[in-house]
Amino acid sequence: MVTADPQLVTKPGRPIILVRARVEELTARGRRTEVRVPVLLVAGDQQWKNLIPSQRVRLSGKFVPPRHAELLAAVVIVRGPPMDIGRPSAVQRAAERVRARLRTATARLPPEQRGVLPGMVVGDTSRLDPRLAEDFRTAGLTHLLVVSGANLAIVIGAVMALCRLAGLGRRRAPPLAVLALLAFVVIARPEPSVLRATVMCMIGLLAFFAGREKQGIPALGGAIVLLILIDPALARSYGFALSVLATGGLLVLAPPWRERLARRMPGPLADALAVAAAAQVAVAPVLVMLSGELGVVAIATNLLAAPAVAPATLLGALAALIALFAMPVAQLVVWPAGLAVGWIVWLARTSADLPYATIPWQGGGLGALAFIAAAAFALLILRLPRLRMAAIAAVAGVLVAVIGLRLLAPGWPPPGWAMVACDVGQGDAIALSAGAGRAVVVDAGPEPGPVDACLRRLAVRDVPLLVLTHPHADHINGASGVRRGRAVHTVLTTPLSFGREQRFTGGLKTRPAIAGQRWTVGPLSLSVLGPSDSGVRLSTADDGAAINNASIVLVAKGPGFTALLSGDVETEAQRALAPFVPRVHVLKVPHHGSRKLDPAFFAAARPKFSLISVGRDNDYGHPSSSALTTLQRLGSRIHRTDQNGDIAITRTAGGISAVTRR
Repeated sequence: MVTADPQLVTKPGRPIILVRARVEELTARGRRTEVRVPVLLVAGDQQWKNLIPSQRVRLSGKFVPPRHAELLAAVVIVRGPPMDIGRPSAVQRAAERVRARLRTATARLPPEQRGVLPGMVVGDTSRLDPRLAEDFRTAGLTHLLVVSGANLAIVIGAVMALCRLAGLGRRRAPPLAVLALLAFVVIARPEPSVLRATVMCMIGLLAFFAGREKQGIPALGGAIVLLILIDPALARSYGFALSVLATGGLLVLAPPWRERLARRMPGPLADALAVAAAAQVAVAPVLVMLSGELGVVAIATNLLAAPAVAPATLLGALAALIALFAMPVAQLVVWPAGLAVGWIVWLARTSADLPYATIPWQGGGLGALAFIAAAAFALLILRLPRLRMAAIAAVAGVLVAVIGLRLLAPGWPPPGWAMVACDVGQGDAIALSAGAGRAVVVDAGPEPGPVDACLRRLAVRDVPLLVLTHPHADHINGASGVRRGRAVHTVLTTPLSFGREQRFTGGLKTRPAIAGQRWTVGPLSLSVLGPSDSGVRLSTADDGAAINNASIVLVAKGPGFTALLSGDVETEAQRALAPFVPRVHVLKVPHHGSRKLDPAFFAAARPKFSLISVGRDNDYGHPSSSALTTLQRLGSRIHRTDQNGDIAITRTAGGISAVTRR
């Protein structure tokens, strides 16, 4: 039985569908067994993404132990499509109909708005751009994309206000509010996360706004115990921990903060600031433990987004109901909701692009303890006048210095850039300057959009040479983005390729890159170190390591700078090439910092700067601790696209330096 909405995860070259389910009958080695255990299905067939919670299906697959600390009986690698698909329950059919009609009503909105609005209203993020979701995370607005107590409070508040306008008394209004709450839960799917939000956040918000904080804290404790008894898996859920902490922050921290702020500012502003700050401070220890980052702009963005959340949620919910009967009217209703969502999207984009929107912090339990200690020290400073004045002076000095540096620092791209590692997620794309408006591009990333955006920022209009190091999707699938509005003259591919690149290079002159070749493009020269043409071609049956080791490896030389571009070569190819590797200023770390490395290869290059092109929170564990340790021992300065965005190597009077966009 499917227990949650399928999730589409884009992997390089192969979209994967993750489905949480409950196995109820198992046949293995001819023996049939009735069971009732949770599993995670990993499927490749696109039919899996159309399933709805409560549907029963049959499947064939390989059961493997879960790698992470989750309450799962197994992870199932599914073979083929779902079979014997049953009908979903009446409740889930009703929920899916409302969600589908809302998607139809929002179809005429701009792409970002139609991706976000269903998420804000019913938790439907099926059309949300992953990069926009990342911006929401950086800005501290991720909670708006899931159904939470805030959604429920807005809906109930609107119902209660209508009841008051209609003259209904205290006895008749609550039952209507309960009915509205139940209807909303059905539309948002009665999954554990929605039910948790119904109990947890409603207790916190209702107790806070009713001024009954003392009653709210015992109720919160009771709700925690009750929910864990019902679903023990919540005891290991970070989402549940964040929900508890946010609710606790509203109950414990927000009331006194609101009282103090109300002495210095209007009441509504004091309420909004107290709620945003209390929730953010309460969840910060867990967030830094998970991400290794501390959000700096989250309180401000939540404060600025707050006026738009209620209109977007209420109008979106109203449109979802109207769409069941009158789609043209619903499309009119979502238009102002789209304007409110547009403001929130702009806030997320702008905040995520701000310098120091997040700052690095120690991850794990140590990071959480460090944050708690820092918060305690900050509280001590606030209570002691002398320390408070010293802290204000220190912070003011730091702000003046940072703002001054930002004003004096050049924009993007920095002048004199020689090489840029583009932030394309989990993939590679490198631009090497070959003169004004020209660049040699090495690899293109997994999607066209990010590499196109990077080259636009660099004002690259002409690409004399496009090098596709090896035929993996995270290096070649974005090639159409390189060609978008630009002239591409020649394409280099590995001589061992089986031709997968031809899908993206049609109509372009393509040549194999053979060890020993030299190319000169303006002030830039390129030497091919590998691979050698053994005459044996790769095939689709070859494993990933064989294809990685067939990567083109280049040494790039320009005025005052050298770089080693190593594709995805692994231990065997690195060991073979190590004797021929020159010392360079910059190393594009092979295979996104994989643990499959040869220390002699790194030592031969002995780079001043090491650039790692890697996606945030990737499933491969990149970069590995062994790669980072090896580079640190060599004294190399490490920069990562998941943390720094685009990374430029620039020529200066004193040599070369690295400048990051983020």
